Amino acid sequence: MARIAIVGVGAIGSVVAALLEEAGHEVLLCVRRPLPELTIDRASGPVKVAARRLLSPGEASPVDWILVATKAYDVAGAAAWLGPLAANGCPVAVLQNGVEHRERFASHLPPDRVVPVVVDCPVERPQPSTVRQRGIMHLTVADDEWGRAFVRLFAGTQADAKTTGDFRSAVWLKLCKNSAGVINALVLQPNRVFANEAVAEAARQIIRECIAVARAEGAVLDDSLADKLIAGYRAAPPDGVNSLHADQAAGRPTEIDARNGAIVRIGKRHGITTPCNQMAVALLGATSRWNPSVSGP
Repeated sequence: MARIAIVGVGAIGSVVAALLEEAGHEVLLCVRRPLPELTIDRASGPVKVAARRLLSPGEASPVDWILVATKAYDVAGAAAWLGPLAANGCPVAVLQNGVEHRERFASHLPPDRVVPVVVDCPVERPQPSTVRQRGIMHLTVADDEWGRAFVRLFAGTQADAKTTGDFRSAVWLKLCKNSAGVINALVLQPNRVFANEAVAEAARQIIRECIAVARAEGAVLDDSLADKLIAGYRAAPPDGVNSLHADQAAGRPTEIDARNGAIVRIGKRHGITTPCNQMAVALLGATSRWNPSVSGP
């Protein structure tokens, strides 16, 4: 069994911690403040996470794996843990939104030690001590040595951990799905908002721009993807809230730059215009209640 540190114990990090404990690994939670209790509320019943908590990098020592599940904008906070945890040169799996996993950590780690992970799991954190998991956790990594080793960490758990020979398409597919979520953050309404056909069509346009940029990057995505993703949103629990929506509603910083912002930024490199995503980024920035003088969660 492996010794695994999880940096960033939000909703995703909490679910991953529970899965790894079930697999028999020694799990360490790297947190910013005391977290006396942590329960994953699953359809099959609650699961308590008993992992040891570390409150500062000074308490850390080398591990076999580091899993970074912080928000995409908090690389600096995550990097503070890497020195003591990765002293033996262990791999670092990055479980974050967006398509720039290695780029974010380029100043902190050699690229061959970074394992980008696509995470897809309907999960919410209604209170600090409780995480509501609404469905299975899907984890996708590249089909290489580190990717296969990552998948083995979840053997025997309820997670759907798998490798793919086309990671580029997988990571852009997830960003296409996430891109529509900016609408929820803008109107502060959950999944049910996509039942409105006018809203759904606006979301399709956002997704189609993402598809165009993804293809320029070498991803292989179907023409019907936008329709399929909107159908998926409509089939999901109508009260489901994505992380961008939750952060915007709570007045916290959001991952808009790693999501729709990346579509705009990478699109420009290819000469692709993305007006719908550009407008969404501008509007979310203008309506954000986050005060930059206040530190994030």
